[in-house]
Amino acid sequence: MKKSLFLQRSSPPVYATLDDWILHEAIPFSIDSSETLILILRNRLFQRLVETHGYSAIAIESSFPRAHAVNEYIACRSPASYEAVQDTGFSHGFGRLDANRELVEWMRAYNADATHRVKLQFYGFDSPTEMMFSDSPRQVLHFVLDYLSSIDSASGEELRLRIDPLLGQESDWENPAAMMDPTKSIGLSPAATALRIETEDLIAELQMRRPELVAKTDISSYLEAVQYATLARQLLNYHAALARTSGKPGERIVEGLGIRDLIMADNLAYMVSRERGRGKVLAFAHNSHLQRGKAEWQLGTDLLTWWPAGAHLNEVFGHRYAVIGTAVGVSDVNGIGQPEAGTLEARLTAGPGPERFIPTHKGQGLPTSKIAALPTRSGSMKNPTYFALTPQSLTDFDWLAVLDKTAYNRGGPQLAIMGR
Repeated sequence: MKKSLFLQRSSPPVYATLDDWILHEAIPFSIDSSETLILILRNRLFQRLVETHGYSAIAIESSFPRAHAVNEYIACRSPASYEAVQDTGFSHGFGRLDANRELVEWMRAYNADATHRVKLQFYGFDSPTEMMFSDSPRQVLHFVLDYLSSIDSASGEELRLRIDPLLGQESDWENPAAMMDPTKSIGLSPAATALRIETEDLIAELQMRRPELVAKTDISSYLEAVQYATLARQLLNYHAALARTSGKPGERIVEGLGIRDLIMADNLAYMVSRERGRGKVLAFAHNSHLQRGKAEWQLGTDLLTWWPAGAHLNEVFGHRYAVIGTAVGVSDVNGIGQPEAGTLEARLTAGPGPERFIPTHKGQGLPTSKIAALPTRSGSMKNPTYFALTPQSLTDFDWLAVLDKTAYNRGGPQLAIMGR
């Protein structure tokens, strides 16, 4: 990168036109990669943040419980090779992306260096769900039961005997048909309802026994167990939402999307808290998850709107929450052609590149009427999770990272920077 991203001004300048803003503020740079530019940008940025800005952790849009295995790997504890975690340690198939392997191997090498006193942490902050199915709560509940059993075997086993019979078969929880047909979900079955009550009792036990449990383990292990128990509660709420037949189909989907983003926000807040005193956290996810404003998704004839994780985190962290949104001019693999004239993507990619950062100043100092009149570029017929920039993007993000083109085919991610 040719210039530092982290430029500070006491107040934003005032521009008469959007082109003046782009001309004077855009910072061009280039990355030596012909493939997954967005992921390589993330890797290079994280390395810079670790080396010069006191960052100690990265969190990606991948399953929270699965990432534990990757973190063990970068800590050089187990297993012996990346291949052992590339499937089990990631959701969404992300472990098979070369750039993710590069990131993890770099973190492992960094941690193996004895001169680095603060060791890096790898997190997944997504709920344990996929696009077309949701995980069973077994893994997260067993994590908590194992923790309790390691301290008080009698109490842990008593709880296990109550909880395990209610879990049933993994296939019943993970039935893809439940995403579209509430009658196929077991989320409101008698067993699932009883399991929600048992999970509440489990959380209460952890909370009531906090002094004892912290004394017998440590505060970090205790808080991790509480987070897993809380995730189990939220996952059961998600399954219950899938099982509801009342209301319009779109309302059911919106509730599920809202729960997922709330889980993401809670997981990230936990990670920032856990890193307090060690460093800061870089989060990486789709634009729609970490933006500040309300998320929108046009699904057929339904316009779905919900509060994303970024809106929750902005309330929690205030000025300590900074977001870099990403955008692309052309992506053949995503079915994204040249942006139409006058759109924000067309204006931004017309300047020096092939990549550039530009601060949004949250819209301050930019011509309001010109922003409101901005046309939105066409979407993608190949990738329904691609969302174009809109006037709202200028208030949703602190910076935009705009690429001329990319071959990355998992939608439009963004970077969230959360300080202490």
